Amino acid sequence: MYCLGLMSGTSVDSIDAALVKITGKDLDLNIEFLAGINHDYPKKVRQTILEVAGGKLLSIEKLAELDEEIALCFVEAVNQIKQNYSTIELIGSHGQTVYHRPPSEERLGYTLQLGRGEIIANLTKIPTVNNFRVPDIAVGGQGAPLVSKIDAYLLSDPQNYRCVQNIGGIGNVTYVPPKQEKNRESQIMGWDTGPGNILIDLAVQKLTNGEKTYDKNGEWAAQGNPNVDLIEQWLKQDFFQQSPPKSTGRELFGKEYLEKCWQDAQTYDLSEKDFLATLTELTAASIAHSYQQFLKHPIEEILLCGGGSHNLYLKERIQSYFPGKTIVKTTDEVGMNSDFKEAIAFAILAYWRYVSKLPGNLPQVTGAKQKRLLGDIHHPLSRSFGSSNQETNN
Repeated sequence: MYCLGLMSGTSVDSIDAALVKITGKDLDLNIEFLAGINHDYPKKVRQTILEVAGGKLLSIEKLAELDEEIALCFVEAVNQIKQNYSTIELIGSHGQTVYHRPPSEERLGYTLQLGRGEIIANLTKIPTVNNFRVPDIAVGGQGAPLVSKIDAYLLSDPQNYRCVQNIGGIGNVTYVPPKQEKNRESQIMGWDTGPGNILIDLAVQKLTNGEKTYDKNGEWAAQGNPNVDLIEQWLKQDFFQQSPPKSTGRELFGKEYLEKCWQDAQTYDLSEKDFLATLTELTAASIAHSYQQFLKHPIEEILLCGGGSHNLYLKERIQSYFPGKTIVKTTDEVGMNSDFKEAIAFAILAYWRYVSKLPGNLPQVTGAKQKRLLGDIHHPLSRSFGSSNQETNN
């Protein structure tokens, strides 16, 4: 089956669309990556998303308009792929997260991804699965990370212990035991590690008055020197001490958090390049810190993916925390496109929901009380009046 995965992450840099050919059954799948594109949001839509995700209040009417605008942008991404591939049979759309609240002892979690699945299905004439995170949250889960099950079955090694580390706006990891390990699925772990690119990107925008949006290859940060005292101070933040399952987002590591870091840095009179080096070091240190805290077995390989995998300075800094036999590389080096891995994952989650009727979450990763089918299915509007166009979760 030809499945298209759609994903836009915390950075809101673009909509990633990845087309894959999936063959096989249940967990025994073969994935062939056919095409991938990055489709940019219009500047006004992107700005509105960032404002809403940053806490700006919207009326219900304006929120509905944004929901529809995002869906139409996703449709544009689909149509762009369809120009060269007309055989798409299923779409898995993550949508655009604008709010994420992890569960607590007092209440369930809440998550909101905009980009209406029914609009995508009806305008593209392709069955669409969306709203993947809500079913996990409904049974007490974090709703994140959702790609751990996929990481474990597509990126495991016969003998080596691996960590698959996504570095988008927020970082998340999947601990992948080797294929030969007994009771392997029960040993898979995953959690959000903290800030990925988000603080670095926000700092670049702040320091350049919006002229730049990211530090290409980490070249700016590489000229500076990270402040060790600040790293130690920041790592004492509650989230870094919290045991998995755990997830986070822009609600914690956003503009307010960056401003706090900026104020802390004034004590040390850091240069701009030193400040960027220190924020980059926080991402690397928080990844290493979480592995050291929560993993019992030594890791032979760390596989990076997401936009941060292109930051050569960040990659070097992560490697510096693992001076022994641990090798830091990208998922490209083991056959999985690092730029589109998350979009590919949602194509597979859609396949599991629509074709295999297979639960997509791992309760030990998300904290859910049980395994769940993930996602709402939307069928294109039938020509026959009164036909059902939506299937809800079981």
